[in-house]
Amino acid sequence: MQETARKALIASLIVVAVVALALALWKLRIVVALLFLALIISAAMRPSVESLGRRRIPRGVSILLHYAVLAGLIGLLLWAIVPRAIDQVDSALGGIPTSSSELEKQANQSTGFRHEILVRVQDSLDQLPSGAELLDSSLSLTFTAFEVLVGIFFTFACAAYWIFERDRAEILVLSLLPREKRRVVRDTWNLIDAKLGAYVRGLLILVTFVASVLSLIFYIIGLPFWLLIGIFAGLVEVVPVLGPIAAGAVAIGVGLTDSWQVALAAGLAVLLVRLFEDYVVIPRVLGHAVGLTPLTVLISVTAIGILFGGFAVFLAIPFAAVLATLVDVVVRHRNPAEEDTPAVLFPAKENES
Repeated sequence: MQETARKALIASLIVVAVVALALALWKLRIVVALLFLALIISAAMRPSVESLGRRRIPRGVSILLHYAVLAGLIGLLLWAIVPRAIDQVDSALGGIPTSSSELEKQANQSTGFRHEILVRVQDSLDQLPSGAELLDSSLSLTFTAFEVLVGIFFTFACAAYWIFERDRAEILVLSLLPREKRRVVRDTWNLIDAKLGAYVRGLLILVTFVASVLSLIFYIIGLPFWLLIGIFAGLVEVVPVLGPIAAGAVAIGVGLTDSWQVALAAGLAVLLVRLFEDYVVIPRVLGHAVGLTPLTVLISVTAIGILFGGFAVFLAIPFAAVLATLVDVVVRHRNPAEEDTPAVLFPAKENES
């Protein structure tokens, strides 16, 4: 009886601990998502950091170089796009109103898509809060912006620290395991790391490709806001399944404000680029980096979106890839050392530790 009571007590404590841990993780789900994003960024940078390390460049300097290049690319993108995007909006609206009376006048005189935009802007101005409400709203927006900046800093800082600490963490984890399990765990760890890094690098290539090609096509067919819509189509590549559908819907909708011919051409352009991407670009760039079926992708996107919110949808494929790899190793007893290591921009051997 005492032995049974002791086992029941231990089982109860384990259940309580698991439930408490699950509740804590749920409360901290945003932090968990940011940490997972940091691990993904770290996995994407690690091969190039190690490549620079073989050329006697310290890890800290390599990481700073990566972040400097990223910041430079973002700045260059804004410098090249924002003025042209403003010009497109100004041209589409026939000149941006500079006063409330001018806005109301142009809204009454305009028709179609332009009329809808101006009316919505006028309604928004009419519903502006009073001075005290505006101050509260500004403080709330400032606090939200500060939270976003803190989240960005936290993510990139964790990614940098993980590059330094990854090897030590791997040694610590392996030391806690039986000797016969260490090789499989290490190979599984390296395979997951390689998959996540290859996926991110390949996704960046796809975003650049889709945005560039569709922007050029939209410009040729005369689609309004061709640059903005082309960039939007590239950026929504990070959202699996739903992103390309949203890009096509937006392109067709904007095209209808001009003519049905432009809308048809825009829709066909998105469809053809998507087909070319699926059958030519993705097999050559990503290959089987994550090894997920379309149904798995759709289910993971839906589940992640419901559980963690829309901000975490772009983490659905990496998360599903990790689970799929663990299922292959633990349940199907596949040898991770025999799996194909994804290679995007870097040879496969450089992804292995």
